[in-house]
Amino acid sequence: MIKNVEELEDLLAKPSEADVEAMSRLGGDLMILGVGGKMGPTLAMRARRAMDLAGSRGRVFGVARFSDLDTRDRLAAAGVECLQADLLDRAQVEALPECEFVIHAAGRKFGSATDPALTWAMNVLVPAIVCERFHSSRIVAFSSGNVYPFTRYGAAEGDNAIPVGEYAWTGLGRERMFEYHARVQQTPVVLLRLNYAQDLRYGVLLEIGTKVFERKPVDVTMGAVNAIWQGDANSVALRAFPLAASPAAVLNLAGPETLGVRAVAKAFGRHFGVTPEFVGEEAADSLLNDAGKCHRLFGYPSVTPDQMIEWLSRWIGMGAPTHSKPTGFMTRDGRF
Repeated sequence: MIKNVEELEDLLAKPSEADVEAMSRLGGDLMILGVGGKMGPTLAMRARRAMDLAGSRGRVFGVARFSDLDTRDRLAAAGVECLQADLLDRAQVEALPECEFVIHAAGRKFGSATDPALTWAMNVLVPAIVCERFHSSRIVAFSSGNVYPFTRYGAAEGDNAIPVGEYAWTGLGRERMFEYHARVQQTPVVLLRLNYAQDLRYGVLLEIGTKVFERKPVDVTMGAVNAIWQGDANSVALRAFPLAASPAAVLNLAGPETLGVRAVAKAFGRHFGVTPEFVGEEAADSLLNDAGKCHRLFGYPSVTPDQMIEWLSRWIGMGAPTHSKPTGFMTRDGRF
């Protein structure tokens, strides 16, 4: 049982043997842009620990505005060198140190419907600024499975990107900026189309489980989802640098299972001793990724959906803290 946030973050930041091996081969410094987000802090901590275990002298830089000073302090205590910068400010980005390896984890989703201009700036303009500054670096960039259309079986990397809604179009715009600079500047890039990361404080499984625990109806219109443990997603990001290429490479990053929303709710119901209530009817298609290529390259995730549901059932039941940032996974019109 994971008893508190400290134990959760320690688990998320614990590198695998594969992470340590990857960091031993990196041979340079690593910079994480947007380190203050949901995934960034434990990604940076995992990288720092992996480098230490590998005996690497590489530095790990974490870049963010750091409006949350506690995040900055935790990262600094873990050996991450924190750099404060607004990625929309070209001068501030230009002032960042040279770094051979860059993970782009910056972006905006929530609030896109109320301020679409800011979402376009964060998701499209910032990647252009980053690529201009780090044109000589190797870049792993988080993208989103939202660039795909709804499917019945899961979209693969070779499928056409047909975004639904303005946020999803900014996700495709982000990819186009990286693709353009990868082609023009010969910057090696790999785009990770993530769908959906999960820890105990946020994610699609938390949202379903909370509905069941609170005896609220679960909407099953979006009939199925993908979910991957955040630690496993971050592990792939650290190991993905050899895939970066020009033209830019694309890799789906998701759990191998297609999880039925109704089945997940019933699994939580068994843990809570509750019979879930449902509203809606399953649509013929959902937002799903086929991440088979990722699993062939990096292996299956270390944490299964059943394990995540068990951990989440205990976490929800004891009233542990969450980020209060819903994924909007049930949204079918693309408005977030």
